[in-house]
Amino acid sequence: MSERIPKNVAEKLREIVVQHNELAAQLLDPEVLTDHRKVTALSIKKAAIAPLVVQFEKFESITSQQLECKELLASEDVDLAAMAKEELPKLATELDHLGEAILKQLVTAEEQSVGSVILEVRAGVGGDEATLWATDLEEMYRKYAQIRGWKIEEMGSTTAIMFGIAGDGVWANLAFESGTHQVKRVPATETQGRVHTSTATVAVLPEPEEVEVDLDPNDVKESITTSQGPGGQNVNKVATAVHLIHEPTGVEVRMQDTKSQAQNREKAWKLLRARLFDAQKAKIDAARAEKRNSMIGSGSRAEKIRTYRYKDNLIVDHRISGNYNLADIMSGNMQPMIDQLIEAETAQRLAEL
Repeated sequence: MSERIPKNVAEKLREIVVQHNELAAQLLDPEVLTDHRKVTALSIKKAAIAPLVVQFEKFESITSQQLECKELLASEDVDLAAMAKEELPKLATELDHLGEAILKQLVTAEEQSVGSVILEVRAGVGGDEATLWATDLEEMYRKYAQIRGWKIEEMGSTTAIMFGIAGDGVWANLAFESGTHQVKRVPATETQGRVHTSTATVAVLPEPEEVEVDLDPNDVKESITTSQGPGGQNVNKVATAVHLIHEPTGVEVRMQDTKSQAQNREKAWKLLRARLFDAQKAKIDAARAEKRNSMIGSGSRAEKIRTYRYKDNLIVDHRISGNYNLADIMSGNMQPMIDQLIEAETAQRLAEL
């Protein structure tokens, strides 16, 4: 393999080609086609790696052409040798561009394959203003999801703002949002115009498939209770809320979003899998952090990642250089900022290959 792509990376790329072919075969399976959720999940995974597969196959094809041209340089046919000599620089340039594009896609392929997340926003310090700020962040993410054409799934919670988001590239783009979001502004209740500092924490949980999570149903204690908080007669008197406790870790989930016990159970198990997956991922990230300091950070809610300065109509992301227009970002136009975060993280991962 060309020095543009290291041997170990080339082997990984060939594994991805095999995986792509297997996904394509599964999507033709009549049994799979009857399960729309499985079709969606497999389609997102296939779409995430398809460009990488196409480019790698093109890279290998051009590499073969390059070898043929090099052999023709020694040809007794003067015209053929001259054509080969003229063609080689063009092929080399194309391989340079392809090699760079392939490596960039490779280091983000895992994130691209996750097509749904659960997003949680919680008020931090700042009292009522922090609660208002959490609501403003929720609205920002909903607008961004709408612009991207992603699907939002409502997930009720008594302790945080929570909803699911699904679509192509959702985890690759939203992974950078976990952490503490600090706002500096004059609250609506402030009579003397003083700027207050408040915070809200965001957690973006990649929603895994069941097989990807180390979860034994026998380790989970499930109970059905009446819903808590305000609501109509059915909400408060009929036992439809589902309460799950994963006993080995103590992770606890309560879901009461709908009047249907079955729907609440499905959402509760989905959230439990996501939280356990996030906990397992955090252990892996902690081990990696001993070797390197990731640009996007640990994703810990305690880590301040961004400050929103209303007086200056300015947003500062503390992980990258550059300021952003606050009004644009809050109206959902987050992509330029997110693209720069992705670019910075990709550059760091490439340096580690």
